Amino acid sequence: MRREIKGSNIPVDINVENLKDLKDFLHANRPHLQRFLENPNLFEHDSFSLMLRSLYHLVEELGYRVNLEQLPESDIKHLENDIKRAYISVLFVWLNYLEHLNQNFDYMFSLAIRTNPFVSDISVVITDEDR
Repeated sequence: MRREIKGSNIPVDINVENLKDLKDFLHANRPHLQRFLENPNLFEHDSFSLMLRSLYHLVEELGYRVNLEQLPESDIKHLENDIKRAYISVLFVWLNYLEHLNQNFDYMFSLAIRTNPFVSDISVVITDEDR
C-alpha cells in the first residue's frame, strides 16, 4: 500500500472554495500543530514529525496568501504540491497507526477500519457481510 501511494499521482481538486476551507481548517488547528512540533519527544525524522512539518508548512503557505481568488497558475501548482505532500504524509501516518492497531489491538483496529476518514461511503455498523 505504501509503494502504491508513493508512486501514485493523487489528484488534488484546487478551487477557491476548497482552498478557503482548507486554510480556515488548518489555521484553526495551527496551535495544536505547533504544540506537537514543540514536543521534545518527537523524533526529527520519523513519519509523524514529517507529517507535522508538511502540514505546518501548508498552514504557513496558505496564511501568507491574502487573496486566494487571484492566484496565478504557477502558485496554484505550488500549493497543489504542498497539499499532496501533506496528504501523502497523513496517509503514511494513518497506515502506521492502522498497522499498530492491527498487531496489538484488534478491537480498536475494527473500529478504525469502520470509521476510516478516507472512505466517504463507510458505515460503523457491522453487518453479516463484515463477519
